[in-house]
Amino acid sequence: MSRKEKKPTDPGTTGHSWDGIEELNNPLPRWWLWTFYATIIWGIGYTILYPAWPLITGATPGLLGYSSRQEVRAEIADVSAANAAIDARLMATDLAGVAKDPALQRYATAGGGALFKTYCAQCHGSGAAGNVGYPNLLDDDWLWGGTLADINTTIAHGVRWDQDPDTRYSQMPAFGDILTKPEITQVVEYVRALSGQENDAALADKGKVVFGDNCAACHGEKGKGNQSLGAPNLTDPIWLYGGDRKTLTATVEKARYGIMPAWSSRLDPSQIRQLAIYVHQLGGGQ
Repeated sequence: MSRKEKKPTDPGTTGHSWDGIEELNNPLPRWWLWTFYATIIWGIGYTILYPAWPLITGATPGLLGYSSRQEVRAEIADVSAANAAIDARLMATDLAGVAKDPALQRYATAGGGALFKTYCAQCHGSGAAGNVGYPNLLDDDWLWGGTLADINTTIAHGVRWDQDPDTRYSQMPAFGDILTKPEITQVVEYVRALSGQENDAALADKGKVVFGDNCAACHGEKGKGNQSLGAPNLTDPIWLYGGDRKTLTATVEKARYGIMPAWSSRLDPSQIRQLAIYVHQLGGGQ
């Protein structure tokens, strides 16, 4: 191959050559170079003026003292001040009477919906349909009651939340330490019979006795449950953890101990009321 002749106007080379291919020494465009230098200067100035460099327990504060957290707190304070009047009205109105005030109902529902998506959707789902171990809030099956007052209390004090002295509290024994394996099998068949599922009638008949001796105190003689104890109704097809034999056996043997935080330490009373009203109007409130 013929080598291209070099012209006087051609750029020089860097001295690097690979397989006869030389690296040209083309300088960067002057405008690009000065822009690059300007960004470096701007970056240094930014890290001096604003929070930037991470430290062990925080970050450099910057000479201007700017804080996005303070900015958000100020915005929240402004919104709270703007809503102060209607919040006071909400607190002064009986929960059951909020629905009679359309403006107040709209405010509570909109606010409660925003709060639900922020704090509750992680467990109950964005549509409030729940998941295994997390109650469906759209149906009319409530462990602790589905009235406005009941829902408000549950949100405020939580379920088995030890830090709150008024929390909803109940504990199912782990019957694996109390009943024999055959007795557990029998009571599982009886519970399946109560809920209208396929079952072994002979075992279920024996399980009725086991149920009466060990479970009826909380779930009731007919298995209808007891909301004052958080004991679920065992006669319907709604199951928090599942109604198949394997899951029921695990529940009887090891018990369940779901926990819900008490939100009174993080939300103000008006926000808790808004949440209660929002959950209640989803369709499952009693």
